[in-house]
Amino acid sequence: MPRMSRRTLLRSMAAGGAAVCAPALLTACSSGSGDGDVSNAGKKLAPWPAYRPATGPKPDLAPTEEGVQAGYTSYPSDLVKSVSRTPGDGSTVRVMTVSFGTPPKSASQNRFWAAVEKALGVKIEYTVISQADYQKKMATVMAGDADALPDIINIFSGFTLPREAQFVQRRAQDLTPYLSGDAIADYPNLANIPTHAWRDMGRIGGRVYGIPLERPLPGSTLWINQDMFADAGMKDGWTAEDFTSVARRGTRGRTYMLGAANGSLFGNAFHSAAHNAPQGWAVTDDGTFLPAAADERYKASIAFQAQLRKNGSYHPDATSISQIDLTTLYYNGSVASMQDGFGAYLPKYRESKGKMVPAAALPYSVGGEPGGTVAARRSFGYTVLKQAKKERVELLLRILDYLAAPFGSEEWELVHYGVEGVHFTRAKDGSPEYTKLGEVENNTNLPVKYLAEGPQVLFVPGMPDAVRALHAWQRKVVPHAVRNASFGLQSATNNSQGATLKTFLDDTVTGIIAGRLPMSEWDAAVKKWRSRGGDRMAEEYAEDHAANT
Repeated sequence: MPRMSRRTLLRSMAAGGAAVCAPALLTACSSGSGDGDVSNAGKKLAPWPAYRPATGPKPDLAPTEEGVQAGYTSYPSDLVKSVSRTPGDGSTVRVMTVSFGTPPKSASQNRFWAAVEKALGVKIEYTVISQADYQKKMATVMAGDADALPDIINIFSGFTLPREAQFVQRRAQDLTPYLSGDAIADYPNLANIPTHAWRDMGRIGGRVYGIPLERPLPGSTLWINQDMFADAGMKDGWTAEDFTSVARRGTRGRTYMLGAANGSLFGNAFHSAAHNAPQGWAVTDDGTFLPAAADERYKASIAFQAQLRKNGSYHPDATSISQIDLTTLYYNGSVASMQDGFGAYLPKYRESKGKMVPAAALPYSVGGEPGGTVAARRSFGYTVLKQAKKERVELLLRILDYLAAPFGSEEWELVHYGVEGVHFTRAKDGSPEYTKLGEVENNTNLPVKYLAEGPQVLFVPGMPDAVRALHAWQRKVVPHAVRNASFGLQSATNNSQGATLKTFLDDTVTGIIAGRLPMSEWDAAVKKWRSRGGDRMAEEYAEDHAANT
């Protein structure tokens, strides 16, 4: 999203003010002065790794400079080889990542696990952490003995881990000498990761400590049941009023047009972007940072959702149901929509085949202004390494280089589908199709894809029309994507208190939409949030932004 002038943004800001911290939240008033200096201000900044795009099969649908992904309507027939030799030395490598699947079968009974080990040339001791347990487990790891750290750790961007940057700076390997500038040429698949992913991962103290998991530009997306929304009157160029009418018209009996999972704030990301509210933070032309929470458009999106809920359009369990259970309701037609990441398109199309037609909703307009869409952090997280000798670090980087193989390569196929004839077979068009074993043994349940991954492309096996629809949708929404200006920047206050402060605001949003709190509570909540650390974050982000600019 283009930077706005200070005057334009200030016109839409709610008045902020100082407030005294409530006794129960005194911890949120601490300065965090005991933290290490992880900011980039005043530091010599390491150059980003030099981008060298990999060669591979030409896409059927071209990408754009703005961020529309390359699309493949069919699977490449001639796969390239992106790694020249086995990266490992037979040693044991301990890894840890977040997981959104079921626990994998043990290594001794898992042929996918064995195939990955053979390809990498190492034995893998894998600690898989469910999303629900991730924050608690990471807190234990971060507080533990440095010698006990896994060799490779996935830092998931879905949570704000307290003092995360300080932990990385103190305990993780500084990868600057190995990856910064032209040094990354030793790892061609890592060099194929675009600069936007490194930028949104960010530096720590001016140095490069991680390897980002590149993601497409579209972020939180409203996934709809296309037929149900069309039957209820959805049309091109719809307005906020049209959306309200469709949501009311389609909700009847035990069928609800809007579903939302616990923690999603009733799908607030989609609606706030449609209202053209900043996503997290906006930056003015003079470098001033302004919080979304204090923007009148963000406040209007909360009021809009509160009315949708009052109309009865939301599923009654919207504040308590899990994302997994909500997905089941979406597939069986109990709810006609749900908010999820754009990257969820693959399971959405694959698992709903023959039951319903999923689609990414276009944003509605508000007050005559075309609606925006959420721009994701271009890094779904990042991978750090345990501090080690040069030879060991280089071995671990070779492993990650293999896992980051591009689409259309032999290595990508192994990591994403396993062994042909065991985990997948070929459809008539050549696309991989999971076998029954592949449905259990894969990189969702053993999530090596969260250690390293090449740039993602649009591809749905055996469903070329889905790829065309997604590419067309991206061409419409990407030019209006609203990016969080804080991505890739450091704030000591956010590192130490961000999780607490975010929870405070999120709980207020949920309370208002659910009808437990009056809308008048919002301005008071924003004032408290700003006085407890929000204004300090703004100053720190502005300073770091200036250093990076």
